[in-house]
This record gives sequence, structure tokens and C-alpha cells, in this order.
Amino acid sequence: MEYVYAALLLHKAGKEVTESTVKAVLTAAKVTVDEARVKALIAALDGVNIDEAIKKAAVAAPVAVAAAPAAGPAPEAKKEEKKDKEEEKKAEEAAAAGLGALFG
Repeated sequence: MEYVYAALLLHKAGKEVTESTVKAVLTAAKVTVDEARVKALIAALDGVNIDEAIKKAAVAAPVAVAAAPAAGPAPEAKKEEKKDKEEEKKAEEAAAAGLGALFG
């Protein structure tokens, strides 16, 4: 994560995101630099518009949070879910019995 943070910090500061600048930020933060990770980051960012990526992430984040339920399901929903599972199991058993008849 710190590698991505370094790239974002450099971008926000208006600096070019290169291997040497990422290494400098990580070194200043007293992070042991892994050359392969730095190279992979720079390669992954090649041709990426960081501003657009941030905008897309900001738009997607509230949707994911809004989709999460505020509380657990109501007791009635749990009962219905249990009934649905029981019905599904019976249907699977019936289907399996029918297939068994085909193969005798």
C-alpha cells in the first residue's frame, strides 16, 4: 500500500511518478524499498490517468457503502429464507431422483 501512497503523494504534489521519485518518498518514510515492487508499480501506472482513476474510485465508493444493509434481516425474512432453502433442497432431491431413473 505504501507504494501506491507514494505515487499518489507525488501525483498530488505535481511531481512525476518515476522509479527514482517513488524510491525517494519511500526512503524518506523509512520504508525498506523493494525494487521489484517499485518497477511493478511504475509499469502498472504506465498510461493511467491518475485523476480519472481517482474520480472513478470516488464515484464507486458511495455506491458500495449505500448497498450495504443498515441492519440484519427481519425475523420474517429469516423464516422465509429457511423455507426457501428447504424448498430448494427438496427440488434438488426430486431432480436427482429423476436423473437416477434415467440411468436405472
